[in-house]
Amino acid sequence: MPLVGLFSGINISASGLRAQRIRQNVISSNLANAETTRTKEGGPYKRQFVVLESNPNERDYRMVFGPERLEGTATKRNHMGIPKPEFPIITEKIGAGVEVQQIAQDKAPPRLVYDPTHPDANEQGYVAMPNVNVVQEMTDMITATRAYEANATALGATKGMLMKALEI
Repeated sequence: MPLVGLFSGINISASGLRAQRIRQNVISSNLANAETTRTKEGGPYKRQFVVLESNPNERDYRMVFGPERLEGTATKRNHMGIPKPEFPIITEKIGAGVEVQQIAQDKAPPRLVYDPTHPDANEQGYVAMPNVNVVQEMTDMITATRAYEANATALGATKGMLMKALEI
């Protein structure tokens, strides 16, 4: 079902909020298991990450194919010798929300740490630790938080515009 009318911006922001919340949860799980050497599947915890994609089901088709298409305009033709600008429209991306395609496991090998006293150490004294880099995870958490905040701000701005429209 395509997005229509006034609520397109709200739905797009809401899809971004959902995606970033899931991303934050996965990152939190990675951080919580950064030292887990034994799982149900056997071996150390494997880092997970979220794969996002444009949601093809959430698109405002009127913006793409309707009479209100996004087009560049100029006040005068060839104003100051500059031709009328043309703005290309990427029709598969206009008005699309975002969705979580999958939560995938990182294929990187585990880190080997020398600790012969650890109960999961191999014959050489090395322990297979999760492939979680805490610094990378914290950086990812900051970007996910900022993206969440940006979507919340966009949602608030859209709500504000709708409220002002009701005052007219």
